[in-house]
Amino acid sequence: MYGFYDFFNQLIVKGIFIYAVVICGSYALLAFISSRAISGYLKRNSYIDYSSILRSTFAPSVSVIAPAYNEALTVVQNVRSLLSLQYSNFEVIIVNDGSKDDSMQKLIDSYELEAVKYVFHEYLVTKPIRNIYKSKNPAYHRLLVVDKENGGKADALNVGMNISSCKIISCIDVDCIMEETALLKIVKPFMEDTKRVIAVGGVISIANSCEIEKGRLIKINLPKKFLPRVQVLEYFRAFLMGRMAWSKLDGLLLVSGAFGLFDKEIALKAGGYNTKTVGEDMELVVRMRRYMIENDMPYTVMYVPDPLCWTEAPDTLKVLGRQRSRWSRGTIETLYLHRGLFFNPSYGFLGMVSYPYWFFFEFLASWVESAGLLYFIILIASGQAYWTFFLTLSSLVFTFSMLISVSALLFEERSFHQYKKKSDLFKLILTAFMEPIFYHPLNVYWSIRGNYELLMGVKKWGEMTRVGFGNLKKKKVTGKKQKASTKPGLSV
Repeated sequence: MYGFYDFFNQLIVKGIFIYAVVICGSYALLAFISSRAISGYLKRNSYIDYSSILRSTFAPSVSVIAPAYNEALTVVQNVRSLLSLQYSNFEVIIVNDGSKDDSMQKLIDSYELEAVKYVFHEYLVTKPIRNIYKSKNPAYHRLLVVDKENGGKADALNVGMNISSCKIISCIDVDCIMEETALLKIVKPFMEDTKRVIAVGGVISIANSCEIEKGRLIKINLPKKFLPRVQVLEYFRAFLMGRMAWSKLDGLLLVSGAFGLFDKEIALKAGGYNTKTVGEDMELVVRMRRYMIENDMPYTVMYVPDPLCWTEAPDTLKVLGRQRSRWSRGTIETLYLHRGLFFNPSYGFLGMVSYPYWFFFEFLASWVESAGLLYFIILIASGQAYWTFFLTLSSLVFTFSMLISVSALLFEERSFHQYKKKSDLFKLILTAFMEPIFYHPLNVYWSIRGNYELLMGVKKWGEMTRVGFGNLKKKKVTGKKQKASTKPGLSV
């Protein structure tokens, strides 16, 4: 009996050790691939004159679609920011998703809007549209505002796709701040790749503590609070190390809902956004990839490592916890909906590598970590604890976590160098040291809670509280507002 008990204990310990080694090894491999990819990207683009794209008659037309729900505090200046994007052939479609505040009236007053008759084809079934507005002022000829019944972000984006008259759609959060050259940089892959590009993602950066004026980023500052600052590191790891590597491998599964470009024809043929999941951004990308593979059409999904979009990160544990639980639910929902990909050779790299990676190292990671900790607590209670093994493994994981975060910081410093002060670099290194101790356990808990909420049938997004750019008074967002997911996807 004791022999079997010892064998069982050793089997679990070895299993945990092997899992830790494999996941750390995968992160190291992704970091290496990403470093090569970023280096190549910077060399290729060091001589690019983006004004040539601005003048080019071959640049594809782009519809910038931004759902808005109760955004009265910032909607006017953020629409002004979108209208100031540097691009020759684009339109801005604001979809008011049944706001309960005066967002719609502020848009009407600020942009001299009037209801118009607008002919479009309803490719996707959505909640009813109340009115479509255009401006009487020629200066705002690019602007189109749709007022509809509340149906959530996915439903609002589907309305935008129905209304859109362009070949490429750009789906963003209306409360994000865009770089003026964002469209010029992110549309470039659609013009130069030999395969058909069906989606392109870009870097999302944290705008907390930055100076924003009239919808424009004036000065970049490192967040003053710990929670937004630790998310800066998360985003560096996710966007500069994770997604850049997966793009290089042509296995990218996620284009952030905060800012991404999609081939409208393929997005429509794939069925548009799924209104029954909270992870609509990831689910659409996976479905589009499946559509291309199942119809034997060569394609690619790409990623641009330039910082193109700035968003406000949650700065309280309560709001951040809700966000991370939703991300966990969205990941599980997508993996379940597309479970037919799991180690399916018919889907090539997508089925044999990308999907299994997300299943084992994004979905199962929190469960394995929690189970390992619980098992160790049981061993302590029974007097059978392997203290040497536990302390050694914990030290190795902590050190590796530090190295990955510092490496991601090095990637950013050697590429785009957003934070200029030496004190900012010191604060980020200190944050990297504190993250595994104070922040990572919370992320594990929130992930497990997301699993529990899914089992309990939780569908709502709940209340979101954020300060808003340039606003001292906090605002609350409730109802079916679906805040765009910027889920990192490389959660060391």
